[in-house]
Amino acid sequence: MQEITIWHNPKCSKSREAMEILQDNKCEAEVVKYLEAAPDKNQIKTVLKMLGITPRELMRTKEDIYKELNLKDETDDEALISAMAKHPKLIERPIIIKGNRAIIGRPVERIAEFLKS
Repeated sequence: MQEITIWHNPKCSKSREAMEILQDNKCEAEVVKYLEAAPDKNQIKTVLKMLGITPRELMRTKEDIYKELNLKDETDDEALISAMAKHPKLIERPIIIKGNRAIIGRPVERIAEFLKS
C-alpha cells in the first residue's frame, strides 16, 4: 500500500472525521499537524499540483485572516502561496496525500473512495 499523509487540524470536525475514516480503513498515515509545522511554499506548490487546483481553491476564504490580508483582491498566485505558508490557517483541510495524488477531504465521503483507488 502507498504511504498516506494527512494534513490535519485536530480542532476541525471534518479533519477528525477524516482521521476516523483512515482508522476505519486500517490505513496508517503520517499525521502532519500543519498549523504547528506549517508547510513551506514548495510543499504547498507540490500539493497544489497533486490536487490539480489553483492556490485560491486551496484557501479558506471565510477565515478572518483572509479578509484582514485583503486576499480576495490578490491576483498573484505566488502571493497567495506565500500567505498560506505564513498563515497555514488559510489552508483548506483535511488534505489526504497518497502516492503522487491528493484530495481535500470535503465532503469526507470522498476519502474512502480515494483510499481504494
